[in-house]
Amino acid sequence: MGRSSGPTAPGAGDPARLVDEAGTAGPIDRYRFDGKTDPQIVQDLLSLAGHAGAEKSTVIQAVCRRYVDHLRTELERPTQTTRVMAGIADLLSALEPYETDGRALVGLLTGNVAPGAALKLRSGGLDPARFRVGAYGSDSARRADLPAVAAARATALTGGFFTGSDVIIVGDTPDDVACGRPIGARSVAVATGSYDVPALRATGAAYVFENLTDTAAVLDAIFA
Repeated sequence: MGRSSGPTAPGAGDPARLVDEAGTAGPIDRYRFDGKTDPQIVQDLLSLAGHAGAEKSTVIQAVCRRYVDHLRTELERPTQTTRVMAGIADLLSALEPYETDGRALVGLLTGNVAPGAALKLRSGGLDPARFRVGAYGSDSARRADLPAVAAARATALTGGFFTGSDVIIVGDTPDDVACGRPIGARSVAVATGSYDVPALRATGAAYVFENLTDTAAVLDAIFA
């Protein structure tokens, strides 16, 4: 969705949050965060540090709560800005007619815990309510669980049945591509993160874009 600039907005793996709650940040300097859920990041880092609370949900949730508190503070700083990635606003606008006539339901699937996701969206000028359903790191630490959570919520909301290639996941990491496979979802990968087009093609994504600025092409991929 976006990238923050200015003072870095903390993540659930931010060393200060982990040290505050668990006394250690683990091997954070060599840990790769992209594609992970917030609780997974916390659990991984604490496990790698040999922390006794690495498997305890109370410890993981405490770190995530502290993270959300600090994220709110950071995003409120006047020097902090959040840039929505190119093409996102136009794509969301272009999807509105499809939503109106029932051809699409736009949701948010993210490894962020739900309160953190809402803060980031608002920081980028996007209303969290724009996404009628969601699945978050606070629903499961396993990213692969989240598409089924989102599909179930879409079914509960609309009475329709969402499965297989009816579900399209747009993301910028191999984990985004992989997470939809358990329910047979299609994937549209975009190289606006840490992975380039060749790396994303190698994941088997149905479609791969450098960015989402070609709205017509992205819509064709979504509704193929």
